Amino acid sequence: MTNANPAEGKRVYDLDREYVFHSWSAQKALKPMVIAGAEGSHFWDYDGNKFLDFSSQLVNVNIGHQHPKVIAAIQEQAAVLATVAPQHANDKRGEAAQRIVELAGGKAQKVFFTNGGADAVENAIRMARIHTHKHKVLSQYRSYHGNTGAAIQATGDPRRWPNEYSAQQLHFFGPYLYRSEFWATTPEEESERALTHLEHVIQFEGPSTVGAILMETVVGTNGILVPPPGYLEGVRALCDKYEIVMILDETMSGFGRTGKWFAYQNWDVQPDLVVFAKGSNSGYVPVGGVIISGEIAATFDERVFPGGLTYSGHPLAAASIVGSIDAMKEEKIIENAASIGENVIGPGLRELAEKHMLIGEVRGLGVFWAMDLVTDRATRAPLAPFAGTSPAMQQLVVECKNRGLMPFVHFNRMHVVPPCVVTEAEAKEGLAIIDQALSAIGSYYEG
Repeated sequence: MTNANPAEGKRVYDLDREYVFHSWSAQKALKPMVIAGAEGSHFWDYDGNKFLDFSSQLVNVNIGHQHPKVIAAIQEQAAVLATVAPQHANDKRGEAAQRIVELAGGKAQKVFFTNGGADAVENAIRMARIHTHKHKVLSQYRSYHGNTGAAIQATGDPRRWPNEYSAQQLHFFGPYLYRSEFWATTPEEESERALTHLEHVIQFEGPSTVGAILMETVVGTNGILVPPPGYLEGVRALCDKYEIVMILDETMSGFGRTGKWFAYQNWDVQPDLVVFAKGSNSGYVPVGGVIISGEIAATFDERVFPGGLTYSGHPLAAASIVGSIDAMKEEKIIENAASIGENVIGPGLRELAEKHMLIGEVRGLGVFWAMDLVTDRATRAPLAPFAGTSPAMQQLVVECKNRGLMPFVHFNRMHVVPPCVVTEAEAKEGLAIIDQALSAIGSYYEG
């Protein structure tokens, strides 16, 4: 950890506020935290305040901050070949693609690299439409797929509303038993009724027009919604029945987040296309991609694929993926994520739910968890409204930060999403802070 340097922190802050335009924000109201450094599961500011990162930044620093093997891989590649045009082959791009295909298994055959998750979604949709000769894309209301044309249109949360310009994209309700749209009372009922709903949407939109169903395998920002038994398999069956491409977006859930290399490997399902991005290298260098089935890849054996990116398979990004995957294997980081979730975070959050009435539901896998916070357990009234925040949620964030924890919150939920390298001691420390923070806002409970 570096020594405190408030003067340097002020300089960095002033530069940011004068010259940097931030995303998803009204610029004048911003007061960004100024980060001086990071390591493992922690980062710190210029005032010497250290934070346990239970946000993994944007739920992507899976391998932790400043992992030496990934940093070394980037440095070694920069010394050999810092950049190259995408029409040329380079060793690290091929090695990264090989590793990803081998980890994905099943139908996976090739990888198209992009700059991030949003443009990976764009290209997956393009591939599906060309492959099927069908133009409509169905995606879930509770979802986030990125902030580019088709990706933001596919998104189901309010960030879509001011950005709706892409055509022929429609939404359906996915399963969410705690706030069921289908009056279900069991996971099995929720799965069956959600699948019936989806099939009706396909039928009424016209199976001959629906080219793709795009879903987050486990919904991320919009709730850490783990699909109930049979749901993903049922979607796969509908895709087979109506000749629809199944696209699973694993930008957030992939590369260890759920305790598996890919979240869909928790179920008996094989998608046609898989979107990945920041988790593959913890965001050390911007990267994304589409894992392509052999059948869809063959569509473009003789037909030109009408898409490309200057930085597709950039050597530094590819090297960081190779370094990250190899380190994850060597250090059993995927296994650590699964163990921490099963033995520490899951049981710990359930204990908190017994203690704090504000917690309506706990759900998750691996290091990918959420608490659905309510003012009344009987009515399940949320602690903050849909598409908004509340004094209670704002205070919860402050209470966590004051105790040295960086939380991830969205609407009425707190997500518990530390790096996959988080230790048992760090996980328990974070849960203890959350316990204290929830106690501090307990008066907001009304039930």
